[in-house]
Amino acid sequence: MSEPVNVYLVCGGRWHDFDFARLELLKLLGEHDQIRTRVAPDYSDIDALEASDFLITYTCDLAGITPDQEKALQAYVQGGRRWLALHGSNSVMEFLADGRVATPRSHGTLMRTLGSQFIAHPPIAPYAVENVNPDHPLVTGIERFDVEDELYLCEYHGEVEGLLAARFTGKAVGFVEDEWPDDEPRWVMYLHPEGQGEVLYLTLGHCRGRYDMRPMIDIYPRTERGSWESPTYLELLRRSLSWCLDGVATP
Repeated sequence: MSEPVNVYLVCGGRWHDFDFARLELLKLLGEHDQIRTRVAPDYSDIDALEASDFLITYTCDLAGITPDQEKALQAYVQGGRRWLALHGSNSVMEFLADGRVATPRSHGTLMRTLGSQFIAHPPIAPYAVENVNPDHPLVTGIERFDVEDELYLCEYHGEVEGLLAARFTGKAVGFVEDEWPDDEPRWVMYLHPEGQGEVLYLTLGHCRGRYDMRPMIDIYPRTERGSWESPTYLELLRRSLSWCLDGVATP
C-alpha cells in the first residue's frame, strides 16, 4: 500500500482511564507504518471523520452526541467504511437519585449503526470467553480464554454475526435493568453489516485509574487494567486493525 491510511480515533467519555487506552491503541496503530492517526475526544469534527479511511472508538457514556453526529456516523459506515468499536462505545447512562444506573434509549441511530446498546454488566469478575465462530479469520485459532473485565449485557439491532461469546445468568447489581435470567450468548465480539460498510465490535477492554470515578469517588481504590493484560486480547486488537486495513480501498 503506497498511500497513507488515515485513521480517526475517538477516545473519551467517563469512568475509564482514557489516557491509558489511547496510548495502548496508538502503540498498536504504530505497528503499521502506513497509518496516520488523528485523535479526538468526541464526534464533533464530522469533517475529520469523513476524511478518514476507517474509524476506531473507545468511549464510555460520551455526552453530547447530537443527532447530526449520529447521522454522520451512520452515513460513514453505510457508505462503505469500517468501524472498530471498542468497550463502551455503545453506552449511554443515567445515574439516578437512588444510586442505580439507567440506560436510556435516547440515541437510536447510533445504536442501530453499532448493532447493539449496552444495558448493564454484573460486577467485574473473571469469566470465560468462548470462540463461537472458529472458521472466521478474525478468531481462527483463538482458544477459550479467561479475562477479568466488564461482561456486557446488551440488546442487539439488525444483523449480528457472533465471533466470541460469554455466558451469564443472574443479577447485574446497580443497574435498573438488573435481571438477566435467560441463558443467551452475550456477544463479546461480533460483526454488524450496515449498508455498504461494517462494524466490528469488541466489548472487552475495561480500564480505570485512581481518579476516573470523580465526582462520585474522589480516589478510586485500585488501578484496573482488565483485558489489556491478556495476550489474547492484544492479538484480537491486532487482528481487528488488520481487518480495518483490509477494508481500505487501494488503487
